[in-house]
Amino acid sequence: MRTTHVLAFLLTAACAAAQSEIRVDPATGGLGWLTHPYQARYVPPVRLDNSSRLQSLIRAGNLYLTAQDVVALAIENNIDVEIQRYSPLLAKEVLRRAQAGGLLRSVGLPVAPGPQSVSLQGVTVAGTTPLTAGTGVSAGGGILTQLGPTVPSLDPTVLVFANFQHSSIPNSNTVIIGTTALVQNTRSFQTQYTQNWDFGLSTQLTYSSQRIKNNSQFFNLNPYTTGFLDLQVTQNLLQGFGPAVNARNIRVQKNNVKVSDLQFKLQVITTVSAALNLYWDLVSFDEDVRAREQEVATSRQLLEDNKKQVKAGALAEIEITRAEAQLYASQQDLIIAQTNRTQQEAVLKNALTRNGIAAAGLTNVHVIPLDKIPEPPKEPIRPIQDLIAEALAKRPEIEQARINLESNQINLVGIKNSLRPTLQAFAELTNNGLTGQITPFGAGQPGLDYLAGGYSNLLAQIFRRNYPSYSAGFSLNIPLRNRAAQADYATSLLELRQNELNLRKNINQVSLDVQNAVIGLQQARARYEAAVQARVLQQQTLRADQRKYELGATTPFQVVQDQRDLAAAQSAEVQAMANYTHARIALDQALGITLEVNNISIDEAMKGRLSRPSTLPPDLPQGGRQ
Repeated sequence: MRTTHVLAFLLTAACAAAQSEIRVDPATGGLGWLTHPYQARYVPPVRLDNSSRLQSLIRAGNLYLTAQDVVALAIENNIDVEIQRYSPLLAKEVLRRAQAGGLLRSVGLPVAPGPQSVSLQGVTVAGTTPLTAGTGVSAGGGILTQLGPTVPSLDPTVLVFANFQHSSIPNSNTVIIGTTALVQNTRSFQTQYTQNWDFGLSTQLTYSSQRIKNNSQFFNLNPYTTGFLDLQVTQNLLQGFGPAVNARNIRVQKNNVKVSDLQFKLQVITTVSAALNLYWDLVSFDEDVRAREQEVATSRQLLEDNKKQVKAGALAEIEITRAEAQLYASQQDLIIAQTNRTQQEAVLKNALTRNGIAAAGLTNVHVIPLDKIPEPPKEPIRPIQDLIAEALAKRPEIEQARINLESNQINLVGIKNSLRPTLQAFAELTNNGLTGQITPFGAGQPGLDYLAGGYSNLLAQIFRRNYPSYSAGFSLNIPLRNRAAQADYATSLLELRQNELNLRKNINQVSLDVQNAVIGLQQARARYEAAVQARVLQQQTLRADQRKYELGATTPFQVVQDQRDLAAAQSAEVQAMANYTHARIALDQALGITLEVNNISIDEAMKGRLSRPSTLPPDLPQGGRQ
């Protein structure tokens, strides 16, 4: 039966992922590849439904959770993680823009810090110092700008132009025109293909024809058609030369795609760590509630005993008042503990849902943690240098900083290129043609027979190159003093030096994070061992004083004080155990191994559906809410 449920869960998760996966759909319809570049692509609406795992963990109005279920639900439903799932797609779309020669856009959002517990008293979070690695290198913010030579458009363009014109022009000299008003009907057509290459070459192929008919009798051809086929080639030789300059945005954006993947990974690490901290805090709050309930029960029992002894004349009546005061104090502690637990449940449920507690139907659902805080093991601590080396190899922030530094160096190549003068070599080849109908005025003129004909004669002249034109040359533009380019390069180089120092700062911070996390773990283990000893000794003290009290060798006040001290010791032990889990999570985060420790696949995290099923104890109530 359990195998069937697991298979059903996997099939449901797969279908849901296929239906609601974050993606950009290609254009459809129209005339296929001919019209798709001019149609909008489709992005599905945001996913506001929670994964089916959440409903499968609800039994009889309670949400039963293990630490692994918290990890899975945080990845599947947390809205911060969902927001970051768009970042890689955004980066890939900007890459498409860069491949077309467009400027880079600043997209994506920074990593959102995870939710915090209701109470952070005694909690250490060493190893989670935010690093300033950045989210990627761009050309600017809302206004897109570019330092260095302008990146050419790398998408070819086709221009088609047609014009139909009628004109009437009065003339004062009839000897030249033959009429007092020249009336012309003109039909013009032009098509042009333009292509640029990333090594600095620009080409333009233009075909143009114009048919003119007028009312003058002094033209040899009327109507007549002129046309030409023109090829222009321009090559940058200094500024704007080479793929390192003209394709720098493409290389930078490819790095930014890697940065966006690391950004998502960092968000998953941050969210998972925060969710685990919330869960273990809830476990500690739950244990604290039990300790406070025991304190209330003990205080109530003491009150009953005192009442009996006062009635028997063995105690003064003031002891009833003292016992009642202790009971009320214990009840107040219990209410505070219960409030903390209730608030912590709300924080945790909100972190594990995509559409909020009310929309998910969890307002009246209580969270029941199924794990107990494990006793801190006496695990050996690896050499600190080995841990630092592992952190430097696995922390996403360090890799982000290194990639961004490489992108800055790529941009610096283009900015440095702007120091050079502009030198362009160009060449132009034009084939001309003329054809038309010979008029009586032009009859008998030598050579006109060659021009007589229709549009095919015009094309034949152009492709036979009967009337070619050539030109070639160069253009040199030398800016005097060149202060703007020098300032841009020096500014960018200074910023690069700052980024190199920032990388060094991040490396130093990682080393400090690891050391602090190790110290925090050792401290948390020592605090736990001390808290256990304090609780054991306090239990022994209470039992001893209770026996003395039964024998009349001590006062009720001492027993009351022992009860308070025991409750405080139990609370301190629970807090110490919770602190150890925080320190362990912080060390994993400082080392960059949070995903490995929790068996998280980044590919599954990106899809928002984990394949591992949830396993609940068989003795839980069946069915959903009641």
